[in-house]
Amino acid sequence: MSQPMVAVLRPDDSRIVEAVEYLQSLDVSPVPDPMLAITPTDQVPQHADYCIFTSETGVDLAATAGWEQRETTVCAVGDQTATALRSRGYAVDIVPSTFTSTGLVDELSADVEGQTVELARSAHGSDVLAEGLEAAGAIVSETHLYRLERPETAGQSVTLAGDGELDGILFTSPKTVEHFVQTATERDAVAALQPGLEETVVGAIGAPTERALNKYEIAVDVIPDTVDFTQLAEVTVRRILEIQQ
Repeated sequence: MSQPMVAVLRPDDSRIVEAVEYLQSLDVSPVPDPMLAITPTDQVPQHADYCIFTSETGVDLAATAGWEQRETTVCAVGDQTATALRSRGYAVDIVPSTFTSTGLVDELSADVEGQTVELARSAHGSDVLAEGLEAAGAIVSETHLYRLERPETAGQSVTLAGDGELDGILFTSPKTVEHFVQTATERDAVAALQPGLEETVVGAIGAPTERALNKYEIAVDVIPDTVDFTQLAEVTVRRILEIQQ
């Protein structure tokens, strides 16, 4: 039996390299098709009573820009972001038990009335954090540390999916979904995607990514319990092998 072919759409940095290596360790034939390129804004997070980081990328850019924690209560959405903060020498005070924006709002809502809260993240974050914290009485500001662009090389996964050649495809954020569909639209390949993806195991990290796929009427087959890429890869490959048996 030939190895399953699985497309992965992670950013065009070390993450796509690590994703390919991990998929190979699962005896999968990876199709790396980065749908995101990180464009830093060179901005530095403002100082506030609370500072919230939502990604490893944001942490790395803030640290490179020289952000200092001082007396700020630092919050991380997820263990991977928390690990990135600690590796950069920051103390992590709060990690919500549910690794989502809603989970963090629930965690902070009783404590932030009248407090300043800084959101240090990409230019594409959802409104859930800001609106939820403001509703709890916080004074919210936001610094966009980077933008997510679509690489010019993106699109191999669109072609393979339309031809029904993919066994699986891994979506890791709403933006990867948006760029995937944009690429298909530009190639006039949207109509071919639906039947092709019906034969493909579609894996998605988190509820926001699932909602983005549902918006474009792409059915999601597997969602891991955490926002960890390795688990996404594992559950998707497991489903593929179950189908092939």
